[in-house]
Amino acid sequence: MHDDRDDRAEALTELRRRMADGLARAGLDQTRLATRAGLGRTTVSGALSPRKPAPSAQTVAAIAEVLRLPVQELLDLRQAAIEKVGPAAAAGPGRPIDAWEPHDLEVHPAGPGGPASGAQGPGRRALPGYVVREHDQVLAEAVRDAAAGRSRIVVLVGGSSTGKTRACWEAVQPLAEQGWLLWHPFDPTRAHAALEDLRRVGPRTVVWLNEAQHYLGDPVLGERIAAAVHQLLLSPESRPVLVLGTLWPPYAQQYALLPGSGEPDPHSRVRELLSGRTLGVSDTFDARALAQATVLADEGDRLLGDALTRARADGRVTQDLAGAPELLNRYQHAGPPAKALLEAAMDARRLGVGLHLPRAFLTDAARDYLTDTDYDRLTDDWSEQAYAEIARDVHGRHAPLRRTAHRPSRRPPAPAVDSAAPPTTDPLYQLADYLEQHGRQTRGDLCPPASFWHSAHVHLTDAGTLHRLARAAQARHRLQWAHHLHHRAARHGSIDALRELARMQSVVEDWQGAEHYARRAAEQGETGTLYQLAELRKRYGDEQEALILLRQAADHGHPAALLDLTASHQNTEDSKGTQAPVQQIADQDDTAALFDLALSQEALGHGEDAEDLAQRAAEHGDTRALFDLARMREKAGNNESAEALLRKAADHGSPRALIDLARMREMAGDKEDAEIHARRAIDRGHFEDLLNHAEGRILVDRLWPNGLDPDGTPTPPWRPLPAW
Repeated sequence: MHDDRDDRAEALTELRRRMADGLARAGLDQTRLATRAGLGRTTVSGALSPRKPAPSAQTVAAIAEVLRLPVQELLDLRQAAIEKVGPAAAAGPGRPIDAWEPHDLEVHPAGPGGPASGAQGPGRRALPGYVVREHDQVLAEAVRDAAAGRSRIVVLVGGSSTGKTRACWEAVQPLAEQGWLLWHPFDPTRAHAALEDLRRVGPRTVVWLNEAQHYLGDPVLGERIAAAVHQLLLSPESRPVLVLGTLWPPYAQQYALLPGSGEPDPHSRVRELLSGRTLGVSDTFDARALAQATVLADEGDRLLGDALTRARADGRVTQDLAGAPELLNRYQHAGPPAKALLEAAMDARRLGVGLHLPRAFLTDAARDYLTDTDYDRLTDDWSEQAYAEIARDVHGRHAPLRRTAHRPSRRPPAPAVDSAAPPTTDPLYQLADYLEQHGRQTRGDLCPPASFWHSAHVHLTDAGTLHRLARAAQARHRLQWAHHLHHRAARHGSIDALRELARMQSVVEDWQGAEHYARRAAEQGETGTLYQLAELRKRYGDEQEALILLRQAADHGHPAALLDLTASHQNTEDSKGTQAPVQQIADQDDTAALFDLALSQEALGHGEDAEDLAQRAAEHGDTRALFDLARMREKAGNNESAEALLRKAADHGSPRALIDLARMREMAGDKEDAEIHARRAIDRGHFEDLLNHAEGRILVDRLWPNGLDPDGTPTPPWRPLPAW
């Protein structure tokens, strides 16, 4: 036995040495190896670590494929490293756990791709990294009991695609290293196979009853199978065995339900077998599980990373992983009408239509996605059949296109508006997140056909959606549709559409039309359009009309228009006309406008007004005006006024003002005051900024001869730091 253990250890060491040598020759690190092999970073690290158990056969094959190592030789080394410990499993149904491929045991394939680039042999697909959850702890305890010689049964109960089967597969891996067998009865039927061979199961065997309703719920054999499993667990000759099963909640509830008085009891033995032996599996990942999944994704697990982009918010990660392949399969093999609806929905989502897609819009949009032959074959009820085809659920309760509804908002009642449009009664549909993502990736260069744009123009009413589609049509040179969609968006209240229409009219120098749309936008609060139109008129040399538009924008309170109007009056020395715009800006308390106006007033020599406006901007959190005014005063030689402004800026929390004050006081020979400001700047974490000035370096040398760390702590010996 001692020699056998040495041989196993030597084989495992040699396996890891070959993989490590291959990694070095390939010039890869573990993260890049994990990415190329379709494995998690933690999985690769464990496979190469001498402190971890032997890696799985799938992991070894995946790593060998990427590193171009002889796959079979490495698998033989792994097999030698995990040869049976203890007595051999008795002859009986089943085969070594390592000989099974998880998907053959009904672990759902994950992700959209085909087989993982040779990683796991022909036709095999990579598994995403495994996230340990609460139920795994109970499973692990049952496995430890079985390894210690005690027979156990655990049946996981949870919804579709919640990770039950994968949890069982991960749980039995320690038993694989001890040479256990796994038996999955399924031929000729699950129930007949189980009943026939349960009595032959030997010790150290995992009995795999996935979808246990096919065994325990069989109307003829279910009770007999339950009795046989019970006997297997009690039999000393078979001990130890581990029975693992999975059930959906409705079946578990059905078997646990006691019959009424005088009614037959079809599940008495099943109920007895399952009592106290079921384990719930949550439908969603909790915060801890999401954090684990995020770590695995960050380490290179592309399948988990992809699923998290869609499922992080609701935590239904396993459902997304299980449903994605089937969703893609359903789309690719859908009938022509159903596929046309899905492609219209994909294009709608990628071009900016909201989450809830009206049925009438999708139905009319889909027509030009059909070939002439397929269109000629449409029946009167084609749309009903197509919607029914793509509304059926796949794994994880996903459907390619499912019926949905707006959740009504709960707001305080508002006065009735006679002109309000009645709520739509058109059914709404939502495209599966995975297919939406697939559409964005595969259809990005395609332009929807004419029926799509026509249907949007006829059926859609949301102003923002219509504007986004108009922009999309314009970008794809569907200019007539862009024109019509912009107009429809404007009719439904889109300010962006009004702005775009004003721009389009100005391009062709239709000034009357441009001003019409600009004024409509201004009436809805968008004054920038009038201002931009004034700039265009000025560019074309029409100063008088530009001034009229500028005044209109200023009348609506546009800050830039008020500033331009102020400058215009000042240039014509119209002091009476100047005061009104200045006062309007000041009254608005618009920080950016106050800042610009302060600098404008300073440049015009109105220093007192400039200081007042800069002070108001600082009170709103923008100290730049005070700081820039101080710089302007210092440049003009008025140091006293500059320092006064810097003190105000410092009082409002400006670290730049403190540094400039320290610099100016040092230059003036007031070392004490300079040091005070330098210390305040350091206290606020601006040590490095202080060193940007020669005077600041002098202060640092004088105050901290041994220097400071960037966190403000003394550091001996002092060495001047390079300028930042």
